[in-house]
Amino acid sequence: MKRLFAHSPRKASWRISAIPLLSLAVILVLIILIEGPLAVSDYSPLALLGCSALALLLSVKHRYLTRRGLATGLRRSATQILPAIPMLICIAALATTWMLSGVVPTLVEYGLLMLNPQWFLVTACVACAMVSVITGSSWSTIATIGVAFLGIGTAMGYSAGWTAGAIISGAYFGDKVSPLSDTTVIASSTCDVDLFTHIRYMMITTTPAMVISLIVFAAKGLMTGGAPIEGSMDMLSGINSTFNITPMVLIIPAITLIMIAIRISTLKVLIISSLMAAAGVFVFQPQLQMSVAEVITSTFAGYESHSGIEAVDSLLSTGGIMGIIPVVYLVVAALIFGWIMIGSGMLASVAEFITRKLKRRTSIVSATLATGFAMNATTADQYLSIILTGNIYRNLFKRNMMEKRLLSRTLEDGVSVTSPIIPWSSCGVTQATVLGVPTITYLPYCLFNYLTPIVSLIVVSTGFKIKSKIKKTA
Repeated sequence: MKRLFAHSPRKASWRISAIPLLSLAVILVLIILIEGPLAVSDYSPLALLGCSALALLLSVKHRYLTRRGLATGLRRSATQILPAIPMLICIAALATTWMLSGVVPTLVEYGLLMLNPQWFLVTACVACAMVSVITGSSWSTIATIGVAFLGIGTAMGYSAGWTAGAIISGAYFGDKVSPLSDTTVIASSTCDVDLFTHIRYMMITTTPAMVISLIVFAAKGLMTGGAPIEGSMDMLSGINSTFNITPMVLIIPAITLIMIAIRISTLKVLIISSLMAAAGVFVFQPQLQMSVAEVITSTFAGYESHSGIEAVDSLLSTGGIMGIIPVVYLVVAALIFGWIMIGSGMLASVAEFITRKLKRRTSIVSATLATGFAMNATTADQYLSIILTGNIYRNLFKRNMMEKRLLSRTLEDGVSVTSPIIPWSSCGVTQATVLGVPTITYLPYCLFNYLTPIVSLIVVSTGFKIKSKIKKTA
Protein backbone atom coordinates (compact mmCIF):
# COMPACT_ATOMS: atom_id res chain seq x y z
CA MET A 1 0.00 0.00 0.00
CA LYS A 2 2.84 2.39 0.82
CA ARG A 3 4.21 1.96 -2.69
CA LEU A 4 1.15 3.73 -4.06
CA PHE A 5 2.32 7.02 -2.60
CA ALA A 6 5.59 8.77 -3.44
CA HIS A 7 7.67 10.30 -0.63
CA SER A 8 9.28 12.67 -3.14
CA PRO A 9 6.62 13.19 -5.79
CA ARG A 10 7.49 14.37 -9.28
CA LYS A 11 5.60 16.93 -11.30
CA ALA A 12 3.42 15.15 -13.83
CA SER A 13 4.66 15.26 -17.41
CA TRP A 14 2.02 16.37 -19.90
CA ARG A 15 3.07 13.58 -22.29
CA ILE A 16 2.47 10.87 -19.68
CA SER A 17 -0.63 12.69 -18.39
CA ALA A 18 -2.20 12.76 -21.86
CA ILE A 19 -2.08 8.95 -22.17
CA PRO A 20 -5.29 8.27 -20.15
CA LEU A 21 -7.16 10.98 -22.08
CA LEU A 22 -5.93 9.71 -25.44
CA SER A 23 -6.71 6.14 -24.39
CA LEU A 24 -10.24 7.20 -23.50
CA ALA A 25 -10.65 8.80 -26.93
CA VAL A 26 -9.31 5.71 -28.70
CA ILE A 27 -11.58 3.36 -26.72
CA LEU A 28 -14.64 5.46 -27.53
CA VAL A 29 -13.71 5.62 -31.22
CA LEU A 30 -13.38 1.82 -31.25
CA ILE A 31 -16.78 1.52 -29.59
CA ILE A 32 -18.26 3.73 -32.30
CA LEU A 33 -16.63 1.69 -35.07
CA ILE A 34 -17.54 -1.70 -33.60
CA GLU A 35 -20.87 -1.14 -31.82
CA GLY A 36 -22.05 2.15 -33.32
CA PRO A 37 -22.37 5.69 -31.83
CA LEU A 38 -25.47 4.81 -29.84
CA ALA A 39 -23.40 2.35 -27.76
CA VAL A 40 -21.14 5.13 -26.45
CA SER A 41 -23.49 5.95 -23.56
CA ASP A 42 -23.59 2.27 -22.52
CA TYR A 43 -19.83 1.75 -22.49
CA SER A 44 -18.67 5.20 -21.34
CA PRO A 45 -18.67 4.35 -17.59
CA LEU A 46 -16.57 1.23 -18.22
CA ALA A 47 -14.21 3.20 -20.45
CA LEU A 48 -13.81 5.85 -17.75
CA LEU A 49 -13.13 3.27 -15.05
CA GLY A 50 -10.57 1.50 -17.24
CA CYS A 51 -8.78 4.76 -17.96
CA SER A 52 -8.94 5.63 -14.26
CA ALA A 53 -7.04 2.42 -13.53
CA LEU A 54 -4.53 3.30 -16.25
CA ALA A 55 -4.05 6.79 -14.80
CA LEU A 56 -3.50 5.29 -11.34
CA LEU A 57 -0.87 2.84 -12.63
CA LEU A 58 0.97 5.57 -14.53
CA SER A 59 0.89 7.96 -11.56
CA VAL A 60 2.30 5.24 -9.26
CA LYS A 61 4.97 4.20 -11.73
CA HIS A 62 6.16 7.76 -12.32
CA ARG A 63 5.75 8.81 -8.67
CA TYR A 64 3.07 11.46 -9.18
CA LEU A 65 0.77 10.31 -6.39
CA THR A 66 0.70 11.38 -2.73
CA ARG A 67 -1.88 10.86 -0.01
CA ARG A 68 -2.47 14.58 0.17
CA GLY A 69 -2.86 14.84 -3.59
CA LEU A 70 -5.30 11.94 -3.66
CA ALA A 71 -7.39 13.51 -0.88
CA THR A 72 -7.38 16.85 -2.69
CA GLY A 73 -8.37 15.18 -5.96
CA LEU A 74 -11.28 13.37 -4.32
CA ARG A 75 -12.50 16.54 -2.65
CA ARG A 76 -12.33 18.61 -5.82
CA SER A 77 -13.83 15.98 -8.07
CA ALA A 78 -16.65 15.24 -5.62
CA THR A 79 -17.38 18.94 -5.15
CA GLN A 80 -17.71 19.40 -8.90
CA ILE A 81 -19.72 16.31 -9.78
CA LEU A 82 -21.65 14.94 -6.77
CA PRO A 83 -24.19 17.83 -6.62
CA ALA A 84 -25.46 16.66 -10.01
CA ILE A 85 -26.77 13.35 -8.60
CA PRO A 86 -29.57 14.64 -6.30
CA MET A 87 -30.45 17.16 -9.01
CA LEU A 88 -30.80 14.41 -11.61
CA ILE A 89 -32.96 12.32 -9.27
CA CYS A 90 -35.27 15.26 -8.52
CA ILE A 91 -35.47 16.11 -12.21
CA ALA A 92 -36.51 12.55 -13.06
CA ALA A 93 -39.22 12.73 -10.39
CA LEU A 94 -40.41 16.10 -11.70
CA ALA A 95 -40.56 14.89 -15.30
CA THR A 96 -42.76 11.94 -14.31
CA THR A 97 -45.13 13.89 -12.06
CA TRP A 98 -45.49 16.66 -14.64
CA MET A 99 -46.48 14.00 -17.16
CA LEU A 100 -48.99 12.26 -14.87
CA SER A 101 -50.61 15.52 -13.74
CA GLY A 102 -51.20 16.55 -17.38
CA VAL A 103 -48.76 19.48 -17.53
CA VAL A 104 -46.73 18.05 -20.41
CA PRO A 105 -49.72 16.70 -22.43
CA THR A 106 -51.52 20.07 -22.11
CA LEU A 107 -48.53 22.06 -23.34
CA VAL A 108 -47.93 19.60 -26.21
CA GLU A 109 -51.54 19.89 -27.34
CA TYR A 110 -51.50 23.68 -27.24
CA GLY A 111 -48.31 23.63 -29.29
CA LEU A 112 -49.83 21.38 -31.96
CA LEU A 113 -52.93 23.58 -32.21
CA MET A 114 -50.75 26.52 -33.24
CA LEU A 115 -50.05 25.04 -36.70
CA ASN A 116 -50.26 27.41 -39.69
CA PRO A 117 -48.71 26.73 -43.14
CA GLN A 118 -46.80 29.99 -43.56
CA TRP A 119 -45.61 29.95 -39.96
CA PHE A 120 -44.99 26.21 -39.89
CA LEU A 121 -41.20 26.33 -39.42
CA VAL A 122 -41.51 28.90 -36.64
CA THR A 123 -44.29 26.89 -35.01
CA ALA A 124 -42.34 23.63 -35.24
CA CYS A 125 -39.28 25.29 -33.72
CA VAL A 126 -41.23 26.98 -30.89
CA ALA A 127 -43.36 23.91 -30.13
CA CYS A 128 -40.28 21.65 -29.96
CA ALA A 129 -38.60 24.22 -27.72
CA MET A 130 -41.61 24.27 -25.38
CA VAL A 131 -41.80 20.48 -25.15
CA SER A 132 -38.04 20.20 -24.68
CA VAL A 133 -38.10 22.76 -21.86
CA ILE A 134 -40.84 20.94 -19.98
CA THR A 135 -39.41 17.45 -20.56
CA GLY A 136 -35.72 18.37 -20.38
CA SER A 137 -35.01 16.02 -23.30
CA SER A 138 -34.20 17.01 -26.86
CA TRP A 139 -34.06 13.33 -27.85
CA SER A 140 -37.60 12.44 -26.78
CA THR A 141 -38.92 15.70 -28.24
CA ILE A 142 -37.37 14.99 -31.64
CA ALA A 143 -38.42 11.33 -31.57
CA THR A 144 -42.06 12.21 -30.91
CA ILE A 145 -43.54 15.53 -32.02
CA GLY A 146 -40.40 16.10 -34.09
CA VAL A 147 -41.24 13.08 -36.22
CA ALA A 148 -44.85 14.29 -36.48
CA PHE A 149 -43.72 17.77 -37.58
CA LEU A 150 -41.39 16.26 -40.18
CA GLY A 151 -44.31 14.47 -41.83
CA ILE A 152 -46.49 17.57 -41.67
CA GLY A 153 -43.71 19.73 -43.11
CA THR A 154 -43.20 17.35 -46.03
CA ALA A 155 -46.93 17.46 -46.80
CA MET A 156 -46.79 21.26 -46.69
CA GLY A 157 -44.00 21.34 -49.25
CA TYR A 158 -41.03 22.03 -47.01
CA SER A 159 -37.77 20.17 -47.64
CA ALA A 160 -36.67 17.61 -45.06
CA GLY A 161 -33.54 19.67 -44.32
CA TRP A 162 -35.45 22.83 -43.41
CA THR A 163 -38.02 21.00 -41.29
CA ALA A 164 -35.41 18.91 -39.46
CA GLY A 165 -33.32 22.04 -38.88
CA ALA A 166 -36.27 23.83 -37.27
CA ILE A 167 -37.12 20.79 -35.12
CA ILE A 168 -33.55 20.27 -33.89
CA SER A 169 -32.98 24.00 -33.30
CA GLY A 170 -36.06 24.22 -31.11
CA ALA A 171 -35.42 20.95 -29.27
CA TYR A 172 -31.84 21.87 -28.37
CA PHE A 173 -32.79 25.40 -27.35
CA GLY A 174 -35.34 23.92 -24.95
CA ASP A 175 -32.93 21.27 -23.72
CA LYS A 176 -30.24 23.86 -23.10
CA VAL A 177 -32.37 26.20 -20.98
CA SER A 178 -34.46 23.55 -19.24
CA PRO A 179 -33.83 22.95 -15.52
CA LEU A 180 -34.87 19.34 -16.25
CA SER A 181 -32.01 18.76 -18.70
CA ASP A 182 -29.23 16.44 -17.54
CA THR A 183 -26.59 18.23 -19.65
CA THR A 184 -27.61 21.57 -18.12
CA VAL A 185 -27.35 20.12 -14.61
CA ILE A 186 -23.97 18.51 -15.33
CA ALA A 187 -22.55 21.71 -16.85
CA SER A 188 -23.61 23.83 -13.87
CA SER A 189 -22.47 21.23 -11.32
CA THR A 190 -19.09 20.73 -13.01
CA CYS A 191 -18.42 24.45 -12.60
CA ASP A 192 -20.07 24.74 -9.16
CA VAL A 193 -22.70 27.19 -10.42
CA ASP A 194 -26.30 27.35 -9.21
CA LEU A 195 -28.56 25.78 -11.83
CA PHE A 196 -30.88 28.74 -12.31
CA THR A 197 -27.99 31.22 -12.25
CA HIS A 198 -26.45 29.13 -15.02
CA ILE A 199 -29.68 29.14 -17.06
CA ARG A 200 -30.25 32.88 -16.67
CA TYR A 201 -26.68 33.60 -17.77
CA MET A 202 -27.05 31.31 -20.78
CA MET A 203 -30.01 33.37 -22.01
CA ILE A 204 -27.55 36.15 -22.95
CA THR A 205 -26.14 34.02 -25.77
CA THR A 206 -29.08 31.67 -26.30
CA THR A 207 -31.79 34.28 -26.88
CA PRO A 208 -30.08 36.16 -29.76
CA ALA A 209 -29.23 32.87 -31.49
CA MET A 210 -32.83 31.70 -31.18
CA VAL A 211 -34.29 35.03 -32.33
CA ILE A 212 -32.10 35.06 -35.44
CA SER A 213 -33.07 31.45 -36.15
CA LEU A 214 -36.78 32.24 -35.86
CA ILE A 215 -36.43 35.25 -38.15
CA VAL A 216 -34.81 33.06 -40.83
CA PHE A 217 -37.45 30.33 -40.37
CA ALA A 218 -40.21 32.95 -40.63
CA ALA A 219 -38.71 34.41 -43.82
CA LYS A 220 -38.49 30.95 -45.37
CA GLY A 221 -42.09 30.17 -44.37
CA LEU A 222 -43.47 33.40 -45.78
CA MET A 223 -41.71 32.71 -49.08
CA THR A 224 -42.77 29.04 -49.24
CA GLY A 225 -46.27 28.97 -47.75
CA GLY A 226 -48.28 25.76 -48.13
CA ALA A 227 -51.67 24.27 -47.43
CA PRO A 228 -52.93 23.27 -43.97
CA ILE A 229 -53.39 19.57 -43.28
CA GLU A 230 -54.76 17.45 -40.47
CA GLY A 231 -51.49 15.59 -39.83
CA SER A 232 -51.51 16.32 -36.12
CA MET A 233 -55.03 15.11 -35.40
CA ASP A 234 -54.02 11.55 -34.51
CA MET A 235 -51.57 12.81 -31.91
CA LEU A 236 -54.16 15.21 -30.46
CA SER A 237 -56.70 12.39 -30.34
CA GLY A 238 -54.25 10.10 -28.52
CA ILE A 239 -53.41 12.77 -25.95
CA ASN A 240 -57.06 13.52 -25.26
CA SER A 241 -57.92 9.84 -24.94
CA THR A 242 -55.59 9.54 -21.95
CA PHE A 243 -55.38 12.95 -20.28
CA ASN A 244 -57.78 15.67 -19.28
CA ILE A 245 -56.48 18.76 -21.08
CA THR A 246 -57.22 21.89 -19.06
CA PRO A 247 -55.48 25.25 -18.71
CA MET A 248 -55.93 24.93 -14.94
CA VAL A 249 -53.07 22.42 -14.81
CA LEU A 250 -50.70 25.15 -15.97
CA ILE A 251 -50.84 26.64 -12.48
CA ILE A 252 -48.12 24.09 -11.60
CA PRO A 253 -45.48 25.38 -14.08
CA ALA A 254 -46.62 28.95 -13.33
CA ILE A 255 -45.88 28.57 -9.60
CA THR A 256 -42.61 26.84 -10.51
CA LEU A 257 -41.58 29.83 -12.61
CA ILE A 258 -42.46 32.20 -9.78
CA MET A 259 -40.29 30.21 -7.38
CA ILE A 260 -37.44 30.37 -9.89
CA ALA A 261 -37.94 34.13 -10.35
CA ILE A 262 -37.74 34.81 -6.60
CA ARG A 263 -34.61 32.64 -6.49
CA ILE A 264 -35.67 29.82 -4.22
CA SER A 265 -32.90 27.20 -4.18
CA THR A 266 -32.94 24.78 -7.09
CA LEU A 267 -33.49 21.59 -5.10
CA LYS A 268 -36.38 23.16 -3.19
CA VAL A 269 -38.01 24.28 -6.44
CA LEU A 270 -37.73 20.80 -7.94
CA ILE A 271 -39.05 19.07 -4.81
CA ILE A 272 -41.97 21.49 -4.30
CA SER A 273 -42.93 21.39 -7.98
CA SER A 274 -42.82 17.58 -7.95
CA LEU A 275 -45.09 17.46 -4.89
CA MET A 276 -47.53 19.92 -6.48
CA ALA A 277 -47.61 17.84 -9.66
CA ALA A 278 -48.10 14.63 -7.67
CA ALA A 279 -51.11 16.22 -5.97
CA GLY A 280 -52.27 17.44 -9.38
CA VAL A 281 -52.63 13.84 -10.56
CA PHE A 282 -55.64 13.47 -8.24
CA VAL A 283 -57.02 16.96 -8.91
CA PHE A 284 -56.66 17.22 -12.70
CA GLN A 285 -56.46 13.58 -13.87
CA PRO A 286 -59.01 11.63 -11.79
CA GLN A 287 -59.75 9.40 -14.79
CA LEU A 288 -56.32 7.78 -14.36
CA GLN A 289 -57.64 6.33 -11.08
CA MET A 290 -54.19 6.15 -9.54
CA SER A 291 -53.59 5.59 -5.85
CA VAL A 292 -50.90 7.37 -3.85
CA ALA A 293 -48.82 4.19 -3.94
CA GLU A 294 -49.15 3.99 -7.74
CA VAL A 295 -48.03 7.60 -8.16
CA ILE A 296 -44.99 6.96 -5.96
CA THR A 297 -44.20 3.74 -7.85
CA SER A 298 -44.50 5.52 -11.21
CA THR A 299 -42.20 8.27 -9.98
CA PHE A 300 -39.53 5.69 -9.24
CA ALA A 301 -40.13 3.14 -12.01
CA GLY A 302 -41.61 5.41 -14.69
CA TYR A 303 -44.95 5.73 -16.44
CA GLU A 304 -45.91 3.91 -19.63
CA SER A 305 -48.62 5.40 -21.85
CA HIS A 306 -51.09 3.04 -23.59
CA SER A 307 -52.98 5.32 -25.96
CA GLY A 308 -52.44 2.93 -28.87
CA ILE A 309 -50.66 5.60 -30.94
CA GLU A 310 -46.91 4.96 -31.05
CA ALA A 311 -45.82 8.60 -31.30
CA VAL A 312 -48.04 9.61 -28.37
CA ASP A 313 -46.98 6.66 -26.22
CA SER A 314 -43.31 7.40 -26.89
CA LEU A 315 -43.75 11.05 -25.89
CA LEU A 316 -45.91 10.49 -22.81
CA SER A 317 -43.96 7.57 -21.33
CA THR A 318 -41.22 8.36 -18.82
CA GLY A 319 -38.42 6.34 -17.24
CA GLY A 320 -38.81 7.80 -13.76
CA ILE A 321 -35.93 7.89 -11.31
CA MET A 322 -34.72 4.47 -12.45
CA GLY A 323 -34.43 5.81 -16.00
CA ILE A 324 -31.79 8.32 -14.90
CA ILE A 325 -29.57 5.68 -13.26
CA PRO A 326 -27.34 5.17 -16.36
CA VAL A 327 -26.51 8.89 -16.28
CA VAL A 328 -25.75 8.59 -12.54
CA TYR A 329 -23.36 5.71 -13.33
CA LEU A 330 -21.60 7.94 -15.85
CA VAL A 331 -21.36 10.80 -13.34
CA VAL A 332 -19.83 8.51 -10.70
CA ALA A 333 -17.36 7.05 -13.22
CA ALA A 334 -16.40 10.60 -14.26
CA LEU A 335 -15.90 11.45 -10.58
CA ILE A 336 -13.44 8.55 -10.18
CA PHE A 337 -11.57 9.49 -13.36
CA GLY A 338 -11.40 13.12 -12.23
CA TRP A 339 -10.26 12.03 -8.78
CA ILE A 340 -7.18 10.20 -10.11
CA MET A 341 -6.36 12.75 -12.81
CA ILE A 342 -6.67 15.70 -10.43
CA GLY A 343 -5.08 13.99 -7.41
CA SER A 344 -2.01 12.94 -9.40
CA GLY A 345 -1.61 16.36 -11.00
CA MET A 346 -2.01 14.80 -14.45
CA LEU A 347 -5.06 16.84 -15.44
CA ALA A 348 -3.36 20.05 -14.31
CA SER A 349 -0.34 19.14 -16.45
CA VAL A 350 -2.47 18.61 -19.57
CA ALA A 351 -4.46 21.77 -18.86
CA GLU A 352 -1.26 23.78 -18.42
CA PHE A 353 0.07 22.55 -21.75
CA ILE A 354 -3.15 23.40 -23.59
CA THR A 355 -3.73 26.76 -21.94
CA ARG A 356 -0.22 28.09 -21.26
CA LYS A 357 -0.33 30.71 -24.03
CA LEU A 358 -3.88 31.88 -23.29
CA LYS A 359 -3.92 35.27 -21.59
CA ARG A 360 -6.97 37.25 -22.67
CA ARG A 361 -10.66 36.65 -22.07
CA THR A 362 -11.67 36.24 -25.71
CA SER A 363 -8.88 33.80 -26.49
CA ILE A 364 -9.67 31.77 -23.36
CA VAL A 365 -13.37 31.51 -24.22
CA SER A 366 -12.54 30.75 -27.85
CA ALA A 367 -10.21 27.95 -26.78
CA THR A 368 -12.86 26.56 -24.42
CA LEU A 369 -15.44 26.51 -27.22
CA ALA A 370 -12.97 24.86 -29.59
CA THR A 371 -11.87 22.29 -27.01
CA GLY A 372 -15.48 21.45 -26.18
CA PHE A 373 -16.30 20.90 -29.84
CA ALA A 374 -13.12 18.85 -30.33
CA MET A 375 -13.99 16.70 -27.30
CA ASN A 376 -17.47 16.23 -28.76
CA ALA A 377 -15.99 15.11 -32.06
CA THR A 378 -13.43 12.84 -30.38
CA THR A 379 -15.50 11.19 -27.66
CA ALA A 380 -18.86 11.39 -29.49
CA ASP A 381 -20.44 11.99 -26.09
CA GLN A 382 -21.64 15.35 -24.78
CA TYR A 383 -21.56 14.35 -21.09
CA LEU A 384 -17.88 13.41 -21.19
CA SER A 385 -17.07 16.48 -23.25
CA ILE A 386 -18.69 18.82 -20.71
CA ILE A 387 -16.95 17.23 -17.71
CA LEU A 388 -13.49 16.92 -19.30
CA THR A 389 -13.49 20.39 -20.87
CA GLY A 390 -14.75 21.91 -17.63
CA ASN A 391 -11.94 20.32 -15.64
CA ILE A 392 -9.29 21.42 -18.16
CA TYR A 393 -10.31 25.10 -18.08
CA ARG A 394 -11.57 25.44 -14.51
CA ASN A 395 -8.25 26.62 -13.03
CA LEU A 396 -7.48 28.89 -15.98
CA PHE A 397 -10.78 30.76 -15.49
CA LYS A 398 -10.12 30.99 -11.76
CA ARG A 399 -6.53 32.16 -12.26
CA ASN A 400 -7.68 34.95 -14.58
CA MET A 401 -10.51 35.91 -12.20
CA MET A 402 -13.20 35.00 -14.71
CA GLU A 403 -16.61 33.97 -13.39
CA LYS A 404 -17.54 30.32 -13.01
CA ARG A 405 -20.87 30.99 -14.71
CA LEU A 406 -18.97 32.15 -17.81
CA LEU A 407 -17.25 28.76 -17.96
CA SER A 408 -20.49 26.83 -17.46
CA ARG A 409 -22.19 28.88 -20.20
CA THR A 410 -19.27 28.40 -22.58
CA LEU A 411 -19.37 24.63 -22.01
CA GLU A 412 -23.00 24.55 -23.10
CA ASP A 413 -22.37 26.90 -26.02
CA GLY A 414 -19.51 24.74 -27.29
CA VAL A 415 -20.68 21.24 -26.37
CA SER A 416 -24.41 20.77 -25.78
CA VAL A 417 -25.72 22.48 -28.91
CA THR A 418 -23.01 21.28 -31.32
CA SER A 419 -23.45 17.57 -30.60
CA PRO A 420 -26.27 16.94 -33.16
CA ILE A 421 -24.31 18.51 -36.03
CA ILE A 422 -21.42 16.05 -35.67
CA PRO A 423 -22.44 13.12 -37.95
CA TRP A 424 -20.67 10.39 -35.96
CA SER A 425 -21.64 11.58 -32.47
CA SER A 426 -24.34 9.77 -30.50
CA CYS A 427 -26.63 12.80 -30.89
CA GLY A 428 -25.95 13.23 -34.60
CA VAL A 429 -26.56 9.57 -35.39
CA THR A 430 -29.67 9.42 -33.20
CA GLN A 431 -31.36 12.46 -34.73
CA ALA A 432 -30.48 11.41 -38.27
CA THR A 433 -31.86 7.91 -37.62
CA VAL A 434 -35.03 9.05 -35.83
CA LEU A 435 -35.92 11.69 -38.40
CA GLY A 436 -34.68 9.70 -41.38
CA VAL A 437 -32.71 12.75 -42.54
CA PRO A 438 -28.88 12.53 -42.90
CA THR A 439 -26.93 14.86 -40.64
CA ILE A 440 -25.25 16.48 -43.63
CA THR A 441 -28.72 17.29 -45.03
CA TYR A 442 -30.12 19.04 -41.96
CA LEU A 443 -26.81 20.56 -40.77
CA PRO A 444 -27.07 23.85 -42.79
CA TYR A 445 -30.53 24.48 -41.35
CA CYS A 446 -29.75 23.83 -37.65
CA LEU A 447 -29.37 27.57 -37.31
CA PHE A 448 -29.52 27.73 -33.52
CA ASN A 449 -26.89 25.02 -33.11
CA TYR A 450 -24.10 26.82 -34.92
CA LEU A 451 -25.25 30.39 -34.27
CA THR A 452 -24.92 29.90 -30.49
CA PRO A 453 -21.09 29.48 -30.43
CA ILE A 454 -20.81 32.45 -32.81
CA VAL A 455 -23.00 34.64 -30.59
CA SER A 456 -21.00 33.42 -27.59
CA LEU A 457 -17.79 34.73 -29.15
CA ILE A 458 -19.40 38.05 -30.09
CA VAL A 459 -20.80 38.55 -26.59
CA VAL A 460 -17.52 37.76 -24.85
CA SER A 461 -15.61 40.10 -27.16
CA THR A 462 -17.90 42.97 -26.12
CA GLY A 463 -17.61 42.13 -22.43
CA PHE A 464 -21.39 42.31 -22.00
CA LYS A 465 -22.46 41.10 -18.52
CA ILE A 466 -18.96 39.70 -17.92
CA LYS A 467 -17.29 40.50 -14.63
CA SER A 468 -13.55 40.01 -14.50
CA LYS A 469 -10.37 41.91 -13.78
CA ILE A 470 -8.48 40.91 -16.91
CA LYS A 471 -8.31 43.00 -20.06
CA LYS A 472 -11.47 43.14 -22.11
CA THR A 473 -9.75 43.39 -25.47
CA ALA A 474 -9.35 40.35 -27.69
